[in-house]
Amino acid sequence: MNTDTLNGNDLLERIEKSLDKIRPYLEADGGNVKVLEITTDMVLRLELLGACGNCPMSTMTMKAGIEETIKRDLPELKEVEAINITSTKNPNAKLPN
Repeated sequence: MNTDTLNGNDLLERIEKSLDKIRPYLEADGGNVKVLEITTDMVLRLELLGACGNCPMSTMTMKAGIEETIKRDLPELKEVEAINITSTKNPNAKLPN
């Protein structure tokens, strides 16, 4: 994670708390999400892990589930985007523990 762009640990803690609301649903389907960075212009970049990386519904999960939850809890974030979506077919895939 790029800590140079974080606006304090409080923001990161609030993001993690928000993600914890939806992680059980992601984990139930073999997926997860990881915070990569928060830019200085308040864009949150996430990595979808495990089954979320190759699920045909991952775009909807990102928009309707993850992004909506985070923006509701942290309205100061301008955008939430997924970076480096993982495919389970990739031998270097980062799968949830």
